[in-house]
Amino acid sequence: MNGFKELLNELRWDDHRYYHHSLINQSLHFLSASTFICAYILLFHDPALASLLGWLVAMTSRQAGHFFFEPKGYDEVNQATHEYKEEIKVGYNLFRKWVFMSIWMATPLLLWLDPTALGLFVPHDGPVEFVRHLGLLWLGLGAAGLVFRTVQLFFIRDIETGLAWAAKIVTDPFNDIKLYYKAPVRLLKGERIDGELEDELAAGAH
Repeated sequence: MNGFKELLNELRWDDHRYYHHSLINQSLHFLSASTFICAYILLFHDPALASLLGWLVAMTSRQAGHFFFEPKGYDEVNQATHEYKEEIKVGYNLFRKWVFMSIWMATPLLLWLDPTALGLFVPHDGPVEFVRHLGLLWLGLGAAGLVFRTVQLFFIRDIETGLAWAAKIVTDPFNDIKLYYKAPVRLLKGERIDGELEDELAAGAH
């Protein structure tokens, strides 16, 4: 169990130090994390609505931070190139995220072409039911993406890494709030890049 916790902490630390330099990105992650927690609670009452909230607000804000605001040049803090970080990324790197998000964006078209979604649904009766069916499909897509990469890591790394990564993804909203709750205020004060990362690295934070 101690080894699992250490691995989980290492994955969280690498994700933070490599992929969250921008305070805009951190602020979007704070928004995303808060929304995901609301979606977690709503999931027990209305899975379709929870999925719509998670994808349309939490996931889009989270990925926008990575795609558009996180620096892609040489990382002076970690002495690493963007290409190196993409190569060693345990979970979904930017290329895999583009593929995953492209599937997400294509899902409404697929549901429009086949209202039964390969027999999963009775054809929708109006736009509201279409949207609810879409939410359920997106919920399945999110679960499939988590399971797919977890199982893939079982083979390309090991079972413990796969399980630790899955645990990290599920608990990221809680960890992100703890890490990035100050980011919006710092951003409003005019900061753009998190200079505190250098201090954390110097202190050997994990």
